[in-house]
Formats: sequence, C-alpha cells, structure tokens
Amino acid sequence: MRETAVGPRVLLKRLRELMQEPLEPQDRLDRIVRDIASNMVAEVCSLYVLRADSVLELYATEGLNPSAVHLVQLRLGQGLVGTIAASARPLNLSNAQEHPAFAYLPETGEEIYSSFLGVPLLRAGRTLGVLVVQNKTMRTYRDDEVEALETTAMVIAEMIATGDLARLSRPGLELDLKRPVSFGGVSFNDGIGLGHVVLHEPRVVVTNLFNEDSEEEVRRLETALGSLRLSIDDMLERRDVAFEGEHREVLEAYRMFANDRGWVRRLEEAIRNGLTAEAAVEKVQSDMRARMIHMTDPYLRERMSDFDDLANRLLRQLMGTGPEDIAAALPKDAIIVARSMGAAELLDYPREKLRGLVLEDGAATSHVVIVARAMGIPVVGQVKGAVSMAENGDAIIADGEEGAVHLRPQADLEAAYAEKVRFRARRQELYRELRNKPSMSKDGVQIDLLMNAGLMVDLPQLVESGAAGIGLFRTELQFMVASTFPRAEAQEQLYRDVLDAARGKPVTFRTIDIGGDKVLPYFKNNTQEENPALGWRAIRLTLDRPGLLRTQIRALLKAAGGRELKLMLPMVTELGEIAQAREIIDREVRHLSRFAHLLPNSLKLGAMLEVPSLLFQLDELMKAVDFVSVGSNDLFQFVMAVDRGNTRMADRFDPLSVPFLRVLKTIADAGKRNHTPVTLCGELAGKPISAMVLIGLGFRSISMSPASIGPVKAMLTELPVGELEAFFEDNLWAPANDIPMRALLQAFADDRSIPL
Repeated sequence: MRETAVGPRVLLKRLRELMQEPLEPQDRLDRIVRDIASNMVAEVCSLYVLRADSVLELYATEGLNPSAVHLVQLRLGQGLVGTIAASARPLNLSNAQEHPAFAYLPETGEEIYSSFLGVPLLRAGRTLGVLVVQNKTMRTYRDDEVEALETTAMVIAEMIATGDLARLSRPGLELDLKRPVSFGGVSFNDGIGLGHVVLHEPRVVVTNLFNEDSEEEVRRLETALGSLRLSIDDMLERRDVAFEGEHREVLEAYRMFANDRGWVRRLEEAIRNGLTAEAAVEKVQSDMRARMIHMTDPYLRERMSDFDDLANRLLRQLMGTGPEDIAAALPKDAIIVARSMGAAELLDYPREKLRGLVLEDGAATSHVVIVARAMGIPVVGQVKGAVSMAENGDAIIADGEEGAVHLRPQADLEAAYAEKVRFRARRQELYRELRNKPSMSKDGVQIDLLMNAGLMVDLPQLVESGAAGIGLFRTELQFMVASTFPRAEAQEQLYRDVLDAARGKPVTFRTIDIGGDKVLPYFKNNTQEENPALGWRAIRLTLDRPGLLRTQIRALLKAAGGRELKLMLPMVTELGEIAQAREIIDREVRHLSRFAHLLPNSLKLGAMLEVPSLLFQLDELMKAVDFVSVGSNDLFQFVMAVDRGNTRMADRFDPLSVPFLRVLKTIADAGKRNHTPVTLCGELAGKPISAMVLIGLGFRSISMSPASIGPVKAMLTELPVGELEAFFEDNLWAPANDIPMRALLQAFADDRSIPL
C-alpha cells in the first residue's frame, strides 16, 4: 500500500467545506466517511454513534456493506468499537482479529481487514460514538494519522451535540447526549424545582472550530495563557484575601497546570493541525477528561476538576465571555448546577427566575445553602457527576424532598412531578389560609412560630408566612456576601431596614457568628485549626477582636433607636463571656448617650445555648440573661459528637432519640422554673414531627425557615398538647424501649390524624 500523505489540516479543510454545503444529515455523514477514507488512504471508514440505551449504532460507512448502516449494533464494551467507547481511548492495531475484544459481525463484511484504528468521539469528556478506519494490509497507524482522526472525531462530536443527527434516529431511540440520567443526592432544602439547567461555571460553547492562520491562533493562545497566569499569580499574591489551606492549594495547582509545557505543547499541536485556539483547548481538555475519568485515585480525580476549571478560565480569556453573559440570558425557570459556589454568587442571579440549586459538593450548613433556604428554593447537594453530565438548557428536576435530581427526564416522570408540584401548590394555598389564624393548638395552647432570616431578600416572607416575628436574624450573612468588611453605616442601614420591615414584630439579632466553617475571604486567620467547629469562632472571636463587636453593637443600637432591641450572643461556653459582652454593650450605650443619640427604649440580651457546658449551669444562665435560644444544630452536633458536615454521619444518629430529647426537656424546664423565655431555632423547629416534639417538651416559641411555618402551623392546629405532654411523662424517662422514639411519636400522630 502506498504511503499516505494525510494531515489533519487537509481533513479539516474538507470537513469545513462539507459543513457549509446544504446537505441532508445522512448525505453529509456519507460524504465525511468517504473523504476520511480517501485522505487517510484507508479501505474502510465507519462511524458509530452511541444511543441513549447504551448501544452503538453504525451511522455511516465507506468500504463495509452499506446495507448494514443503522442495522449493525454493538453494546458498550462489546467488540473493538464497544471497547473504545467504554474506555474512551483509541485502539491502534495491526491485526485486529487477534485482539481478545474482536467481535465478528458477518453483515458488515469486515473480516478481510487486518489493521484497525478507532478513536472515541468526545465532547466535554463524554463519549458520543466511535470513528474507525481499516486496511487490508497489516500496519500500525502513525501518530499523525491518530491525531488526524481524533481531530476529525471532535468535529463530528460537535455535529452530534448540535442535534444535526437527531432526524436519523429511529422512533423511540434517542442519542446518548439526550439520555435521561437520575442522581441520588442529599436534600439540603425542601421543595421541588422543575426547570432548565444553568451551569454556574458553564462550559464555553466553541462554535468556531477551523482556523485560517495557525500562527495567529498560537499567538492568541499565548496571549490568553499569559493573562491567565497573571490572574492566578495576582490571586496568590493578594494580601487582602485569605487564600490559605485548600484555597491556596487549588490556586497553586492552577498555576502549575497553567505553566505545564506538556499541556501547552498539546494545545499548540492541535492548533497547527487546523483548529482554532478555542477548539484546541476543548479538544485537549476533552481528551484529558476522558482519560482521567476512569481513574480511581481520589487525588487524581480531584485534579480533573482543577483541569476543567482551568480550561474554562482559558476559554473565557480567549472568547472574552464571563458568567455575567450567561446570567443575562437566564431562562425563566433556571436551576443552577454547580460543583460549589459562594453565597454572594447565588445572590447574583435574579430570584424571580430561580427554581432550584444542585450542588456536587456542599453541606446543609454551607453558606450558599443557608442563603438558598432563605430565598425559598429547593437544594439538592452531594450530586456527584451532575456538572459533567449536564448541558445548559437541559430539562432538569431538583427534588428537595427526596434528595434526587433527574436530568433530561422522560415525559412520564416529568408529568408525575408536575402533578406533585400542583399538589404542593394546593397545600401551600391551605397554608396561606392559615397565615392570619392564631398559632394555637387544638386544646388552646398558644405557640409563637417565628422565622429565621439574615438578608433583605428574607423580609417579604415575614408577612407571607404569617410569622410572629424573627426569632433569629443571622447578621453574619451580610458579612459573608460582601467583598470587604461592611462599613458601620451599611450595617446600621440593614438593621434599620429589618426593624422597619418587621413593623413592630419582635426581631432577635444574633451578633456576628463567623469562624469555623463560616470563613470570610477578607478576614485572615493565620492559625490552621484541626477542628474549626470547636475553635476560634462566634463569641470567642469577637471578644478577642472587640473592635468588630463594638462596631456592630453601635450600629444595632443606633438602628433600634426608640424601639426594642433584642441581642443574642452565639456559642456561649461560660457565663464570663456574657459579662464581657455586656460590658462592651454598656460602653457603647454610654458613648451614644454622650452624643445624644436616640437609644432603644428596651434592650434585652440573650445567649445561644449550643455548647453542652451550659447544661450544667442552666439556672445560673437563665438568671444571667433576658432570654435563651437553643441552637439545636450545634447542640446536637456537640452532644452526640457528630460532625454535621460529614455526609457519612449525617443520618447516623436521630435528634429525636431519647438522650437528646431529655437534654431539650431539661432546658425547657429550666426556662419555666426561672421565668426566662426559651426559644429553639434550628432544623428541628422546621419539621412538623420535630416541632410537635418540641411543643410537647415545653417549648412555646420556635423559629424556623419561612417555608416551614405553614406545615408546622397545620400540624399545630390538630395537636392536643396536653395528651402529648402526658405521652412524654410516660415515655421520656421510662426504661429503654425496643421501639425507637420516632416510631412512637409517628404512631401518636397517626392515631390522632395529626398532619406531619
């Protein structure tokens, strides 16, 4: 056989011409495989496309039996073609029939061909099909021929992705790109969102594939790489940003990859083979992702995400696009899909268009989840693989009830969820009817149902939910969504706006609770903490940095002039901390008085009960403050020695187990004994069954997310509190029972038709 004179540029030039011709999809494919065979001097060129049912179908061939087109099928992993698709790696064989994966397909007539070169059709690391060339003589294809076929395969993958081949599919058989995928995750916020995917860090869609001037494209690449390296260096050298620990490690990895000569050389090679700089980045990254996706080493798989993010940054440098361009074209039913994101980034999206949030990482206590909860959108986290499988505009369902995500759902599943959403809407209408009715139990016990808040976007829900007030205003959220410390004037304005919006309803402001998992990018903590949840955070931090607390207290005092101000200290461990905080507050009161500022007409100081040490000084605590608020999330974490951010431990221990309920009962009794109001704010308050339990234990004030107030109120109106208190008298301190407490409580509710 004569030596080929093939080169990727020759093939790409011919492909570009074919793309511009007005051809039917099948005619275009037939011409493509014919030209590939001709240019590579191959007797056979075949194109297999992966269907949604994981079957590879022959879509076009030059050299094999033409009647086999759309009839020959191979499962993933079957034969040489199936092996390439399953592994996402090329096969270059001089004698194909000796390979253990070779499968004889008599209808194709390929038994007379010895040499075989097959490459996967890759897009964003996903295999969409396989492209094959074959020859009768035994030979090993050269590296430039492999490169030529891979580059051509990338162009065909884009054809598949744009939907050009959809008309060739037989009824009921869709291509893999539109295959429905379901993911299991963890519910971080209740609700169901039906909508369309918006990738938070979207893959830049490359539409200009072929270059006119390779040297100019290489220059464009060098310029973009230079800008990328400078931006990474700048982030690493900035002193106002706390890029320490994992943050810094990620950026160091970015810098290493951005300066990697092997990566740059592959990019330049792809450009010289005829691709634009953007298409070269897409091709090299897709090749790399396809190879790394099968690795089991967790470190290497983590680096794959770094490569993806770096490639996206480089593409945006080349194309001059940013996330704001995506936000501008947001669909009206957007469901954000992200690996992770910051709280401020979520607020960049217009609330009226958001229907849900899907995260590959995160925890129920992540800042972004807290904000999403405040915005009232369903959140599903720990959804591994969602970003790589999703495309902008894909239909998606985020099920915050079950912790599931359905990407490109089938029509019957979508219809079932639409009915579920309608049912929830009818139920919400019932809750709205309860909004202005008293929060009173079936036997006449008054319960204050308060809401948690932290941003201005929360405040309209005070009226909509019918909450009796704000039981927890998280002041740190203002700090978390800002790029620098909020000035005193900005803090004062926020607090004044909150009190104005409350219209006389009580508002409890928690002083800034940062540290631990709440890291402010502009607040530097030079100490690496092995257990941040047990470390320098909340009241411990602000007493050590009194200037921070003084500024906030002064802003709160000025904002509440002429009104009641309720202040709450987070994570109090010993009574001395309350005394120190009170001294700072008194000092600020004296300062404002000296300058004739209008002061609050009532100032009440409370403490969060989150640390178990306070359980052994409850009476002293109740006398030292005006009110107590139980932070059930942290208290449960510390009592049960459970890291609440650890997904392996998330469901291991039940907060409705006897030991923890006894702790809560002890607190409620101490408040009653000392005539000190006790509220509970935390996830326990927001679920009807656990809210029922709290009321039965003696709590008469609970604070929750606004969306939880309706369901809890519906439960409350059917609850006989006296009977529940009697139930606890019989069961809470009784000897251990084989039946879990949660099951007993569920039976109690079922027997009395209490809606949970």
